[in-house]
Amino acid sequence: MPRIAYVNGRYVAHADAAVHIEDRGYQFADGVYEVCEVARGYIVDMKRHLDRLNRSLNELGIAWPMARKALEIVLREVVARNRVVNGLVYFQVTRGVAGRDFAFPADTPPSLVVTAKKVDPAGPAKRAETGINVITVPENRWDRVDIKSVGLLPNVLAKQKAKEAGAQEAWFVDADGNVKEGGSSNAWIVTKDGSLVTRPAEHGILRGITRTTLFDVAAKLGLKIEERFFSVAEAKAAREAFISSATTIAMPVVAIDGEPVANGHPGSVVLTLRQAFFDVAEKSQA
Repeated sequence: MPRIAYVNGRYVAHADAAVHIEDRGYQFADGVYEVCEVARGYIVDMKRHLDRLNRSLNELGIAWPMARKALEIVLREVVARNRVVNGLVYFQVTRGVAGRDFAFPADTPPSLVVTAKKVDPAGPAKRAETGINVITVPENRWDRVDIKSVGLLPNVLAKQKAKEAGAQEAWFVDADGNVKEGGSSNAWIVTKDGSLVTRPAEHGILRGITRTTLFDVAAKLGLKIEERFFSVAEAKAAREAFISSATTIAMPVVAIDGEPVANGHPGSVVLTLRQAFFDVAEKSQA
């Protein structure tokens, strides 16, 4: 069955989906996006993703492309038309199509693109059994990474550097040697006493939706969370390390810059978080 995309009011074949060459997302990366996991026929944490979309749009002064309830219907429809039971739904809003000028165009409707794809849940599950490797890279992004912008070139370069090093993620590190976040994930460690540590999300990182839901999961499991900075050295010496995102949930990190974390195998805390996640996360019928 061919894939279907939604583009500015029309459901079209994915292979034929297109936006105008003067869409400001293409010209200026003037847009934002969200990605929701689809698991067991449910869209996971849709409300929180739409709340964050609203914040990103407000921060950039971009209008909603349609009413929120209407967007929920479109997301479900794209998932249904692609027969996605387990996978991802991606939605992107840009400032729209206008002649190339840096200033905001007047009376230009935003552009909306929605796609969905199937993902075999056995793949991430198998990866979690062995864990992933990460490398560290110096922070070189703009200051407003709290906005989920489509301007991701530094992330692309960091992820490519990780790939070339045989790793699966790159952690951005600030000038003080503290871990910020990954190229497409939030970063966590587990201390010797079993506390979860992740950097505060008030500034300098994206407030991940999966990150937020993991706070709920940890509370259910009786685990303590510390929102504070942690250094690369502390991460390498930690009991466990892991990343979180809609595409990975909680994924063990077994090596950082080629040095093993603990015994170099996934730890029990992250695997417990991963196992409990779906039962705690908000689920919307797709």
